[in-house]
Amino acid sequence: MLRRLTARQLTFDVVVSVFCVLVRLAMTVEFNLAEITFVLCMGAALATRRLSPPIALVIAWLGAVVQMFGGFPPDLANLSILAVLYATAAYGSDRVKWLGLISAGAGALVAAAYLVLLPSMMNGWEMSPASIPIGSLPVTVFVFAFTVGAMATLLGLSWTLGLLTRTRAAARASRQAQARAEEEERQARQQAIVEQERNRIARDMHDVVAHSLAVVIAQADGARFALRADPDAASGALSTIATVAREALGDVRVLLEQLRHSQVEGPQPTLDDLRQLLEQVRASGLPVSDSTIGIQRELSAAHQMAVYRIVQEALTNVLRHGDAGRPVSVVFDWTGPDLSIVVDSATHGAVPPERTLVGHGLAGMRERATLIGGTFAAGPRGDRFVVEASIPAPELSSPPPTHQHGVSLG
Repeated sequence: MLRRLTARQLTFDVVVSVFCVLVRLAMTVEFNLAEITFVLCMGAALATRRLSPPIALVIAWLGAVVQMFGGFPPDLANLSILAVLYATAAYGSDRVKWLGLISAGAGALVAAAYLVLLPSMMNGWEMSPASIPIGSLPVTVFVFAFTVGAMATLLGLSWTLGLLTRTRAAARASRQAQARAEEEERQARQQAIVEQERNRIARDMHDVVAHSLAVVIAQADGARFALRADPDAASGALSTIATVAREALGDVRVLLEQLRHSQVEGPQPTLDDLRQLLEQVRASGLPVSDSTIGIQRELSAAHQMAVYRIVQEALTNVLRHGDAGRPVSVVFDWTGPDLSIVVDSATHGAVPPERTLVGHGLAGMRERATLIGGTFAAGPRGDRFVVEASIPAPELSSPPPTHQHGVSLG
């Protein structure tokens, strides 16, 4: 029955109520218990209108009854009734809301009867209907009907304003709920994209890891027969290496199968394939220029695949979303400890913020760079859209299994 209010709201309501009660009591010429009770009831109703609209409505009715039995004329204290009716419609439950509307109608009838039909209860305070000659029933009915209409309009207007406030608050809450739902949907969509990309990366990593372990097994088996010094110890050690490697290969395949639930075999791209990729993009009509700074180094198969996929996705995004008629530059910078890749393209205009967060290509590039220890950033710069990736490029002691010779892209 009690609504949750902030300390500031509760303090404000109490202070306003106390102030109104003091002002009303200061206007009293002669104090009596009934009048003080009436004023305190109206003040209490005003103070509790937001904290508990039904309690405030009951207190307001109690004050009105005390006022009528005391024969007091309408005064400023009755304005509390308007505030209470507003609160029932704005903050009350559905039942309290409709009770407020019923109270507005009943209050109009009771007030009209009190003011027009029972003027003798006002202790000498007379309205014009009090001087109406007995028998002027049509005039009395007219005045009564007019008073009912005026009171109903006044009380109903307060209730209607509260209902409008309630409707606006409900609409605002609905918009907020919709915004939260859209945000949750966006996050779920982003998570789904990441999961899809993880599955795709799992497929790529399968071939890399499987091939590498297969090479280890082959080398271990070959060395087992090649070594002749201390053949028993060497044979046992190398046999253990081959056994462990085979078991590791099986475990990796099981884990990857659990990760992606399906497996699609296929050759994995290397740095050698970048030249063909760029030529294919140029053939599609996109003017792409590429340059290499520094001396190219050998990368592992996983790192080469990440470089290829990042460049591929970046150029695909240009074809889908960028201005395909303006030049695109791809720069490979080997001068630092990491390989820096920059793809700079033109846009059709302002880039929406969600493009930097949700796109399949951007999510995939970010995931690939992160999984191999690199970094990724993408976003608009004026009328350009820049993709930047940093790929660890340590010196390898021997060439990776899937790549025998470095290829300069410059």
